[in-house]
Amino acid sequence: MDFSRDFIALACRKGVLRFGSFITKAGRQSPYFFNAGLFDDGASFRELCGFYAHAIEASGLACDMLFGPAYKGIPLVAGTAIRLAERGRSLPFAFNRKEAKDHGEGGTLIGAPLAGRVLILDDVISAGTSVRESVNIIHAAGAEPAGVVIALDRMERGSGSLSAVQEVRQQYGIPVIAVATLEDLIAYLADSPQLAANLEAVMAYRERYGTAASR
Repeated sequence: MDFSRDFIALACRKGVLRFGSFITKAGRQSPYFFNAGLFDDGASFRELCGFYAHAIEASGLACDMLFGPAYKGIPLVAGTAIRLAERGRSLPFAFNRKEAKDHGEGGTLIGAPLAGRVLILDDVISAGTSVRESVNIIHAAGAEPAGVVIALDRMERGSGSLSAVQEVRQQYGIPVIAVATLEDLIAYLADSPQLAANLEAVMAYRERYGTAASR
């Protein structure tokens, strides 16, 4: 998809996506590193949220509102709600705080009441902890998780034969929408003279740790 390619180009320009030798949380030596926290200025973050809005619309997934898990999901959910509203679709949104307050509005939830089909927005899925907490919060409110939207699906195995994204799909029976996948990244590298030198290492990593296509 064009927006997946444009997203990868933005991530490379901003240094969000870097190439070299990096150690992942799982202790694997990876030829690339993705850090969505480096979308750290107004222009690039606006573009990022626009790509989330694109991905949501392209998926055709039905949802009634958006939810952003603390902490990375908080700016994402607010920014994506704005970008969707600019495209003519105004959705309520909410997010949680890690610590409950006993004054003011109290509780751990801020924003619109959780109701109906709730779409979860996060940057990536690694261990799936954030998704599990979000699903529990949504169920506790009497609402239903509609799916999860993330920036990049690394498409690599977790502790078993499935990727973290596939585990979420299997465990909760909800779709996971990625703005871009490792397949999109490989296609982008193959067409990019400046970055093509990294293609072989990324493909070798995919061969060693990758899962089958998941979308």
